Amino acid sequence: MLTKTQKTRVMKGVQKHDQDTGSAAVQVGLLTKQITELTTHLRKHVKDKHSRRGLLQMVADRRTHLKYLEKSDKKEYNRVVRNLGLKK
Repeated sequence: MLTKTQKTRVMKGVQKHDQDTGSAAVQVGLLTKQITELTTHLRKHVKDKHSRRGLLQMVADRRTHLKYLEKSDKKEYNRVVRNLGLKK
């Protein structure tokens, strides 16, 4: 679970403008932060299968948002991927 300050910090890094809270770029940023936190949780709690299922759903959701972003706005896609460090 992300705190309000963590969410705002992530959103500031990928927002298009100040009021942007629900664009695909912001959603990818928030999902990425949640995925990293859940990954560290699952390293400690190996048998937590319910959280693992939620992690897989978040990864699939992020992938869907990234595909949409890549199709609709290639420049924005490249900016988001670079800022979040998703592709090598």
